[in-house]
Amino acid sequence: MSSLASPTPSTDPSSPVLPVLPVLVFDGDCAFCSTSARVLTGRLRRSPDDFAVEPWQHLDLAALGLTPEACLDALQWVDASGQVSAGHRAVGKALLASRWWVRPAGAVLLAPGVGLVAAPAYRWVSRNRHRLPGGTPACGLPAPPPAA
Repeated sequence: MSSLASPTPSTDPSSPVLPVLPVLVFDGDCAFCSTSARVLTGRLRRSPDDFAVEPWQHLDLAALGLTPEACLDALQWVDASGQVSAGHRAVGKALLASRWWVRPAGAVLLAPGVGLVAAPAYRWVSRNRHRLPGGTPACGLPAPPPAA
């Protein structure tokens, strides 16, 4: 994948955006996901320059190597080289890039063997996000059909 280090300006305000990488990509239609993203950006991220946090609905997914289906299924992390991590691994990468006191949690999530517990736990949260605090019925809607 080519390096995606700078945004592509557009004169059309409705056109998708390519953020500076790294970027944490979440479901902007999910209240639980949006609340979690606000906590990350407001309390855990050191500075806006560390990494972007963006809803997938506003991004040029193809340029990031992502699909709507992947973004509906799990949180996505695209690092500065364009490598994609999903689910609990995306959470771990974001935490590693955050404030010093949450970095150990990121290291634990990415440690060998932890995925045996973290991956199913993440999938459970993802599938039940509409039932969690801040979640809405829209979070539990099935993925839209692929565009023709």
